[in-house]
Amino acid sequence: MKRRHFIATAAATLATPQILNAAQNDSFELMEHLRPKEVRVQKKLGFEPGQIVVTTQAYYLYHMQDERNAIRYGVAVGKEGLNFSGDAVIQRKVEWPSWTPTKEMIERNPGYARFADGMPGGPNNPLGSRALYLYQDNRDTLFRIHGTNVPKSIGTPSSNGCIRMLNAHVEHLYNVIPLGTKVTVI
Repeated sequence: MKRRHFIATAAATLATPQILNAAQNDSFELMEHLRPKEVRVQKKLGFEPGQIVVTTQAYYLYHMQDERNAIRYGVAVGKEGLNFSGDAVIQRKVEWPSWTPTKEMIERNPGYARFADGMPGGPNNPLGSRALYLYQDNRDTLFRIHGTNVPKSIGTPSSNGCIRMLNAHVEHLYNVIPLGTKVTVI
């Protein structure tokens, strides 16, 4: 096990009781099946400690604690045809990120044109309180794992392709996930 994965796993283990209860501290309460939960994963799948795995069809993000155990979070994913899939690496992390819609997003929703020059970070920003930026071959994929200002979207295909989490959950990941973490979206 690499040192950074050991440190991340240890930190996540220590914080697990707090994050498992975080959804109950928000004013919005997730449905039971979307709340953070410690789960066992089939070892034959070959996931690495510290890795993030997102299953878009099931609306779950798994943060692997070791080869067999993960913390599972409910997430929102992209609308049909907009999801990222494959492997990526987290190469950038931002607190209260700004948001600029892509040209394609503006074409799909002309109302986004008013944000063509960007929207500063803050509670009204659709990226929420934290963002983890997904890269392939040192290039930004324009896909993110981020918070949301629409918590009711968790468990639905409602984003423009990004993976949305409750702010409390993405804040926890932000604190324990090092740069260079592998992300697999299936």
